[in-house]
Amino acid sequence: MIKTILVGIDGSEHAHTAAQYALWLAERLKGCAIGLHVVDIVSIEGSFFHDISGSLGFEPYLDFSSKMRGVLEERGSAILEAFTKEAAQRGVRADTTLAMGIVANEITERARTADLVVIGHRGVNERFSTGLLGSTSESVARKCPKPVFIAPITFSACNKPLLAYDGSTRASAVMQQAAEFCATLQLPLTVLTVNRDEEPGRRTLAEAESYLQPYGLTLTYELQQTGNAPERIANYIRERGHDLLFIGAYGHSRIIEMVLGSTTEYVLRNADCPVFLHR
Repeated sequence: MIKTILVGIDGSEHAHTAAQYALWLAERLKGCAIGLHVVDIVSIEGSFFHDISGSLGFEPYLDFSSKMRGVLEERGSAILEAFTKEAAQRGVRADTTLAMGIVANEITERARTADLVVIGHRGVNERFSTGLLGSTSESVARKCPKPVFIAPITFSACNKPLLAYDGSTRASAVMQQAAEFCATLQLPLTVLTVNRDEEPGRRTLAEAESYLQPYGLTLTYELQQTGNAPERIANYIRERGHDLLFIGAYGHSRIIEMVLGSTTEYVLRNADCPVFLHR
C-alpha cells in the first residue's frame, strides 16, 4: 500500500504539477507527501552558471561556489515552504527535505524510504535539454528502486486508469500496483494487451483476469491486434481518454534499448497522461 510519497520539486511548471499529483494521492491514500528539493551540484560547479553569475549580482572570482550555493539553497527553501503551505491548506500530512548533489542520484537514494516517487516529465532546465523526456526523469525512471509516477505538465484527477499488460515479470509487478491503487481509490481499470496473434493475446488477458478477479474491481479487457505495441498504447490512451497509465519499466537491456528503443521509452515520450512505472 502506498503511504509515503516522495516528490521532486525544483520550481518548474512540470514539478509544480508533480506536487499537485503527490498531494492529490497523499490525500486520497491517507499518506504523507515528502517534498524534496535538490541543489544541483552541477549548477554550482558548472561553467553555465559562471556565465550568468553577473546577473545574480556577484562576480565568479569572489567566492563563487559558496555564494551560488547560498542563492540556490535560499531558493530551494522558498520552494519547499510553498509546498508545505499548500499541503496544510489541503489537510495533507507533509514533510520537506533540502539536499545537495546530483539530482537524479539524490532522488533515487531517498526513494529507498518511500513507497512511490513522483516527478515531473521535465525539470527546471528543460529549455536547455533535448528530446521530449528530461534527463533527470529518464535517469530516475531507470534507476529508482521504487515505483515512479511521471507527471505531465497539466494536472487532471485520475479517474480512468489503463494497465498495459504483456505477461512479462515487470508487467505482473505493475499489475499488482494497479489493482491495489484502483481498489483503494474505487476506480475502474482497463487492461490492454497488444498482440497481432489473437490466441496468445487472449491467453495474456486471461492471466490478467485470473489475477485481478479477487480485487472486486470494475474491469475491462481489450486486445489490440494492429500496430506495434508502443504506438498502439499511446494512441489508445488518446482515443479512449485514459488519464493514468500503469506500465512495467524498461523491458529490455539498456544496450538493446539504445539500438531498438523500448515500449516504456516511447510511451513516456508520447503519452498524454501520467505514467506509473514499476520495475
